[in-house]
Amino acid sequence: MKFSQEFKEAVLHLSEKEKDKLLIRLLKKDENLVNRLYFELIDDQTVDDHRLKLEKRVTERAKEITDYAKSLNHLKMLTRNLSGEISEHVRVTKDKFGEVSLNLLMLNTLLKNSKLLFKKTTPLQAKKFNLYVVTRTYRILLHIHKMHEDLYMEFEEGLNELGNLIGDNAILMSTAMQNGLDVNWLIQNDIPEDIEQYHKDLKTQGFLK
Repeated sequence: MKFSQEFKEAVLHLSEKEKDKLLIRLLKKDENLVNRLYFELIDDQTVDDHRLKLEKRVTERAKEITDYAKSLNHLKMLTRNLSGEISEHVRVTKDKFGEVSLNLLMLNTLLKNSKLLFKKTTPLQAKKFNLYVVTRTYRILLHIHKMHEDLYMEFEEGLNELGNLIGDNAILMSTAMQNGLDVNWLIQNDIPEDIEQYHKDLKTQGFLK
């Protein structure tokens, strides 16, 4: 929402008491803003502290939902909440590094523990979950590409593991190839310079859907 200059000036000229009342009223309606301000103003834990805590949560929860899932489609549905926790962490802490590392950890843990689910499913039944993995993988690559090159090495082990997990799964590898994902980018930690345009072109052509 855009505000006119006149409106901005009118708000700035409110009394401190009126501003305080408005702020509290707005905070009651915006949980994300409350969490963000709490982290910035009161929380004595750092971004790294929160990330480490969530790493443990992601590992444990990803294993739990994989064991509980009745099918790959069911697993995809169960993954929404865990993915949401990662997104909430990023919104609150602005942890761009964690956005990559936590999603890598989630995908790798899900794939390592879902081999039995893949064995009892058909390529058609696995399609939605496979597409979810491929789409998430592209998102990870896009986020890394926006970072400083010095950070690329931090993700080398996780990317290599993900690339091999995809490559060792014939059904998943087929979906990756159909949507232009080269697992060598992951295994060799060699993200194409034009990955953003490449990804955009794929979506324009109707892939990743």
